[in-house]
Amino acid sequence: MDRISWNQYFMAQSHLLALRSTCTRLMVGATIVREKRIIAGGYNGSVSGSVHCIDEGCYVIDGHCVRTVHAEANALLQCAKFGVPTEGAEIYVTHFPCLQCCKQIIQAGIKTIYYAADYKNHPYALELFKDAGVETEKVELSAIALDTHFQEKEQYIKQLLEELQYQTNDDETYDALKAKANVLFDL
Repeated sequence: MDRISWNQYFMAQSHLLALRSTCTRLMVGATIVREKRIIAGGYNGSVSGSVHCIDEGCYVIDGHCVRTVHAEANALLQCAKFGVPTEGAEIYVTHFPCLQCCKQIIQAGIKTIYYAADYKNHPYALELFKDAGVETEKVELSAIALDTHFQEKEQYIKQLLEELQYQTNDDETYDALKAKANVLFDL
């Protein structure tokens, strides 16, 4: 069995963190790594103890949800809160950082940004990263590392099985397909 690469491993961590997001517009996760060790993680969500977007909707001003603290900022703040240095670290983010997060990442001394998806890549952010000597690299998460559509696939298989049950007279074939789906999806 082949192991996933370090980049795939840390990007998978970021995708797992994104699943904790409370923003309904975009789920983002970030993992800060130094010397192949995770030192912090964050996801986008409301200020601790405050109302969440999933509860009352996004609070949008000028096209941005102002209720949300971005994943990258939450990860950097976690380091600050616990006194963990970020100088020379790397960050793995599910989406290309916004301009404000770009500036925070540079100020924190992060040396490399790995991101899984382009997202409104601001030209000035790219310029700032280049000027600061911060490398950016796109690392798409392979389906092997983490299936972010598991729930949708599971629901789809359940629907297919229900439809098949009503349309088939072949109980043996149906039972075999259902057994296989139960093994794969723990239905």
